[in-house]
This record gives sequence, C-alpha cells and structure tokens, in this order.
Amino acid sequence: MSHPIPATLYRIAAASGCGSAAVLLINAAKRAEVIPTSAFTQLIAPVAQILALALVTALYFAFGRRTGIFGLVAYLLNAFALSALVGVEFVINLVFRDLPAETVAALRAGSLGIALTAASILFLLGTLAFVTAMLRTREVPAAPLVLYAIGAVPIALRAFVPEAVLDLGLAVLAVGVAWLGIWLFNRSNRIATWTVNARPAYRDAAV
Repeated sequence: MSHPIPATLYRIAAASGCGSAAVLLINAAKRAEVIPTSAFTQLIAPVAQILALALVTALYFAFGRRTGIFGLVAYLLNAFALSALVGVEFVINLVFRDLPAETVAALRAGSLGIALTAASILFLLGTLAFVTAMLRTREVPAAPLVLYAIGAVPIALRAFVPEAVLDLGLAVLAVGVAWLGIWLFNRSNRIATWTVNARPAYRDAAV
C-alpha cells in the first residue's frame, strides 16, 4: 500500500534546487568577472552543493528507489560527493583566496591536492551514476538530467579545463538543476511512496 509523502517536503527540496541553481549562476558570473568578487560571493559559493543535496535526496526517495541497489549506490555516491564538495568550495573560496600563490601551489602538491582530486573524481562518478539511475526510472525528464551530467564534467575536471569551459559548465549545471527543481515542484502533490509490494500511484510521463 502506498502512503503519500507530504508534498511540502518535495516542494522544499525543489525550492532548494532552484536556490542551488541561483548560487551556481552567481559563481559563474563571479568567475567570469561579470560581478565583482566579494565576501558574500565567497561565502555563498559552498551553499550550492548543500542545497543541491536536498534536491538529489528528494529525487532519490521519490523515484530513485525503484532502481534497486544501483539507485541506492548511485545516490550515496552523489550525496557523499556533494558533501565533499562543500569542503572543497570552502577551501578554494575562503582559504586559497587569502594565501600567496606559492603557498597554494605547495598545498595542492601535498595531501590536500590528493583530497581535492579525490573529491572531484567522486563528484564525476557520483553524478553520472545518479543521472543514469534517474534515467532508468523513465519518470524523471531526460533533458535536465543530461544537462546536469554535462555541466558536472568540467566542474569535476576544473584543474584541466579552460576557465571559459568551467564557467559554461556552471551555467549548464544551473539550468539542469533549476529545471529539475521546477519539474519536481510542479509534481510534488502527485508523488506517492513506493513499496516492494505496490507500485506508486503516480506514474506521470517524463516530459
């Protein structure tokens, strides 16, 4: 038997996704020097991952559980990666910014550099796995999921791509996240929990 989950929770997660997209656009504009770098833009940068985690969690509980063990592993990878990226963004925006270039280079050459690389790889793998799991549900629209995946690639490989490519990746990711957030908000009152013995009441087409 399905027991509807309060739509309010999904709407909060959807709003968080839109908030994450807004922060990503601020980050992109800051890096492209469209807006000036300030204490606010530096402090708000890690918030994108925190808000995105709420959206990812809602999508998993609403749809991803239907993909079984793969969906669970994909969600956990993505959730762990987003959590790790919060730390990465704090280091890049609040620590590296106030250090001499020589010190930053020395830190990147040590264990911190290994940790940053590991977080980036985990983010790439987690994102691709999560997007694959969501596509397998055949309920979440494919277009924003593809944008989510495409945008994540240059972010994960930020150390190896030109600045313009990274800025474009942030913008593409923001569009994908915002699209998913709006889509989830519009369908929040038609989502039911899924159990082993019952299919969900809501099987809306992914358009």
